[in-house]
Amino acid sequence: MRASVTAGPLTFLVAALALMVTVRPGWAQQLDMAHGGPIAITASEGIEWRQEQREVIARGNARAVRQNVTVTADRLVAFYRPKDGQAPQPAQSVANGADTGGNEIYRVQAEGNVRIFTPTDQVLGDRAVYDLDKAVLVVTGRALKLTTPSDVLTARDSLEYWSQKHMAVARGNAVVVTNDGRRLAADTLVAYTSDAPTQATPAAQQNSEDPLAASGKLQKVDAFGNVTVRTVTDTAIGDRAVYVPDTGIARLAGRVRITRGQNQLDGTEAEVNMKTGIARLLAGTSERVQGLVIPNDATNQQIGGQPPAGPSK
Repeated sequence: MRASVTAGPLTFLVAALALMVTVRPGWAQQLDMAHGGPIAITASEGIEWRQEQREVIARGNARAVRQNVTVTADRLVAFYRPKDGQAPQPAQSVANGADTGGNEIYRVQAEGNVRIFTPTDQVLGDRAVYDLDKAVLVVTGRALKLTTPSDVLTARDSLEYWSQKHMAVARGNAVVVTNDGRRLAADTLVAYTSDAPTQATPAAQQNSEDPLAASGKLQKVDAFGNVTVRTVTDTAIGDRAVYVPDTGIARLAGRVRITRGQNQLDGTEAEVNMKTGIARLLAGTSERVQGLVIPNDATNQQIGGQPPAGPSK
């Protein structure tokens, strides 16, 4: 059985207030819709309830809001089910604004011009699926972008946001750029953030004026496949890397190469200080480093007149 709403704005407001289906409880993280509380859904072209499929479909400038998390798209689909041990609520009851405490939304799907945002963070894409059971958001499409106060993460294939694990995964030509201009690229990037304050965090430990504290600070980035780290003077490539923003150090491993102008150094490990812009090759336990140094290359002079870092002996 289906119940649809196609009247004017007042009817949409009534429908939005009626659709207060409880979501599963969880941690209150940025871009996290798994935290308990109602989800209000509005749309400009209509809201449809499908009782047999247990779906709610919103079309046209569709919007779903749960506390400080908002999802907008051309089309939204919310999948709901009865809570454990409770009888399902009929679609008529939902449409009439009756108590829907026996239902819970476990999956939200957004299609077309997707934007998911909070006061500090934002994700853009063409399609998004939020699994509330796993607290994971997967966004696909063109021009994928996750923006926080400290960095911007982009990708070609997909963006995953694991809110309870404080982890974001970018796949396919993944690039992270920090707000001070540091850049790390790879086939796959896995970014880890610190735990953001929750409603249960003591007021003394919260700072509402600090957006980094509100969204969770970038702690570490793991990079896999075709890793590239660029500074003002150097480009370092490798098979994998670990970058720690607090220190500004990116450590590369595998088939490593550092180039500065016409100069080139090859080895198995390298360290790039993205704060100072200095990259240096590290000698491995069983292999010697090697390179090609052009004596008259102007890039042999570092900023401030210091000589370039050579290979370790």
